[in-house]
Amino acid sequence: MDIGSNIRAIRQRKKITIAQICEETGLSQGFISQVETNKTSPSIATLENIARALRVPLAYLLLKKDEQMQIVRSHERKMTTSGSERLKVEHLSSTKNVRMMLVELPPGASTGAEPHAHEGEEVHMVIKGRIFAVQGEDSAEFTEGDSFSWNACIPHLVKNIGDELAIVLISIYIETDAAGDYL
Repeated sequence: MDIGSNIRAIRQRKKITIAQICEETGLSQGFISQVETNKTSPSIATLENIARALRVPLAYLLLKKDEQMQIVRSHERKMTTSGSERLKVEHLSSTKNVRMMLVELPPGASTGAEPHAHEGEEVHMVIKGRIFAVQGEDSAEFTEGDSFSWNACIPHLVKNIGDELAIVLISIYIETDAAGDYL
């Protein structure tokens, strides 16, 4: 873990000096410097004092880089195509377990010729247009602002039944283990 770098980054972002941390915690400047360069590992009690001085929750100091806020600017989004109809997919964000994307479905387009299934849970929100969704024996029509969710292991299909481009916001949750492998 890179706790020291987290501490330094927070301290610098908040424009707090090492001397100010030492004054609040009673720790020496040399010790804080060694903590920030990961040359020593502080106890939990010491980390609690440092967190209090930085005015952040202790847990924030313990976050791994991939657990911290991830930012994807609109002009940096990954774009792909999906399925036989080459649907445009804009990837909004991705964490270890959750993917979020905008999918464009031209009039008449669908997520496949037949319903398909995969691991995970999905939440859909219709941003624009009119769509039809089917999962197993259930089906419904949706318009702008409507949302629906399902367990993706049941065969499902989404189709644009309108006369204009449909845009659907989709969030997919897939459980992974500590190594990031799908369970």
